[in-house]
Amino acid sequence: MSKKTIVVVGASRGIGKATVELLAQQSEFSIYALSRDLAKMQTNFNALPNVYCYAFDLSQNVRQQAELIFSECTQIDYIINNAGKLVNKPFTEILHSDLIDCYQTNVIGVMETVQAVVPKMIQKGGHIVNISSIGGFQGSVKFGGLSAYSTSKAAVCSFTELFAEEYKESPIKINCLCLGAAQTEMLNEAFPGYEAPVSAEKMAEYIVNFTLTAHEWMNGKIIPVSLSTP
Repeated sequence: MSKKTIVVVGASRGIGKATVELLAQQSEFSIYALSRDLAKMQTNFNALPNVYCYAFDLSQNVRQQAELIFSECTQIDYIINNAGKLVNKPFTEILHSDLIDCYQTNVIGVMETVQAVVPKMIQKGGHIVNISSIGGFQGSVKFGGLSAYSTSKAAVCSFTELFAEEYKESPIKINCLCLGAAQTEMLNEAFPGYEAPVSAEKMAEYIVNFTLTAHEWMNGKIIPVSLSTP
């Protein structure tokens, strides 16, 4: 039986790192770990024989990078778009460059990565899982300082719904998880000193299970995954 190929974008730390480590416990998977910090991934995953690390920068030339990395794959079965860029500033202090950087990583980078994935899923199908934030979920509690970040994550939700509609006749499924607080470096940047009720490892368990199974009964759905506010 051929191995299933899983791509994890944003794999060097936090939830992404924990997700790769959990998936790697199953030998039937080949995991492509993507991040700007190649050296950190190589250190983290050196002992995992079914994990392959690639430098991947969501700030520029995303589709070209992804197509080059995916060129050796005949089929991609799952992709988890986990990478994120946080901007935490009062609204009037947010620079144009902050907005560009945040949207490039959190929205444009995700869309261009998916453009590169589609040809690798269109024949046999696959599951695309976009990782958003509870701050981007309509009707959730919002927090000052996160205008750039949370609006970009809301855009990921909208993209998920639009892709699902456009590809509804195809075997590709897409869903979006709006994560609440998990104990990660990014959470500490947004809410210094806040202790999350969920560890990165525990959140990774949910993401892995969702990625491997949820496409069997849902498509284009935006799912809040949160125990707390934030």
